[in-house]
Amino acid sequence: MIVSSLGKKGESMRLRYDTYCGLYCGACPVIAAIREDSLEKFAEKHSYTPEQIRCYGCKITQVEAEKDRCPIMDCALEKKVEFCSDCDEYPCEKVKSFKEDKYPHHSAIFKNLDRIKEIGVEPWFSEQENRWKCTACGGRFSWYDEKCENCGAELYNSRDEEKDL
Repeated sequence: MIVSSLGKKGESMRLRYDTYCGLYCGACPVIAAIREDSLEKFAEKHSYTPEQIRCYGCKITQVEAEKDRCPIMDCALEKKVEFCSDCDEYPCEKVKSFKEDKYPHHSAIFKNLDRIKEIGVEPWFSEQENRWKCTACGGRFSWYDEKCENCGAELYNSRDEEKDL
């Protein structure tokens, strides 16, 4: 899914919310900061420069530096698959180790990849759009938000989801 929108400064942006590994980047705090035209503020808060964290989604962003390349993306491109679950070797060690790393939002990738295979990418996008909206007010939230910025409601975030998987 490609999302084109205008930032607050009127700049046209193209963001892509699907990944080869099954992450839903519509809930990524960096993508949210870009979408809301607040990347500079977000980067400063987390002691980065905007250039260090700027990302429009791995299916759009071209990574030139070898140290920043994603082995899952490189593998998917080499094998010409849209999602890891389309590969004959799924689930491979690359995807397994990614799921098991220290980031709770990675824990849902198998669930996401299997769901995409089951119902297709567009219905999955609809589910994810709803998943990452506050149930009280409908405001969007990111992987690690604990309370809704709009209404203050408790949110079911990636840390909670990881415990339930």
